[in-house]
Amino acid sequence: MTTARDPVSPPVALSIAGSDSGGGAGIQADLKAMTAHGVFGTAVVTATTAQNTRGVRDVHAVPAAHVASQCDAVFDDFDVGAVKTGMLAAAETVETVTGLVAGVEAPVVVDPVMVATSGDRLLSPEAEAAYEGLIEAATLVTPNADEAEVLVGDPVDTPAEAERAGRELVAAGADAALVKGGHIDDGDSVTDTLVVGGEKEDATALRFENPRIATDATHGSGCALSSAIAARLARGERLREAVAATVDEMGAAIRRGYDVGEGPGAVNPTVLGEK
Repeated sequence: MTTARDPVSPPVALSIAGSDSGGGAGIQADLKAMTAHGVFGTAVVTATTAQNTRGVRDVHAVPAAHVASQCDAVFDDFDVGAVKTGMLAAAETVETVTGLVAGVEAPVVVDPVMVATSGDRLLSPEAEAAYEGLIEAATLVTPNADEAEVLVGDPVDTPAEAERAGRELVAAGADAALVKGGHIDDGDSVTDTLVVGGEKEDATALRFENPRIATDATHGSGCALSSAIAARLARGERLREAVAATVDEMGAAIRRGYDVGEGPGAVNPTVLGEK
């Protein structure tokens, strides 16, 4: 006796990012966050990394032509409801991905992975400069304070400066910018700043303030946040609501993070979307 198949047809999202062999960030975190929101996650790998909870040992960039082939395969077969980009590794890859997503009707969330937690720059100046076109194609760009500083060329050390940077990014072509406040010394709080639409001075700015959690186990937080927002957009949620809900849930993802390995742990993307 056979059993009838009972399939489901969830929304589809695409992550274009690097692979974390330690499992806490990159493609691995992206797919966990998408699954937690009931979204089918597809993946284009831009680089492989040899890393664990204690650090990155090696990075191998995937040739840009193969990145393009992976994207073509996904877009040819799936109705992609949202795209998220993460680590893009090289200028040629940034330019290739920009060309691929510029013509996509689905929302595009750009997480500009440029600066390591240590403060080290992860990209060449040429690759950083190539982000200009990708920002223009972005529905939402989600830099942390260090990355926002690279993108706009000015310090981002306060919530007010984060808002200014968000306005600069919107003026540069992004539909919206979420400047994350985890790297800003703002006492016992973390203030994330969302700037949406309009000209630089006319764009709407919203601030989300949450208690700071006393931990350095935040590996994968940026990946999880941007992927969760992309998943919500793929489900048809409005941008502001998707951002607000995800920012609100990140505290739980950090508090209930993974205590694995011998270094700091990673956030837990599977708790996102539980509310």
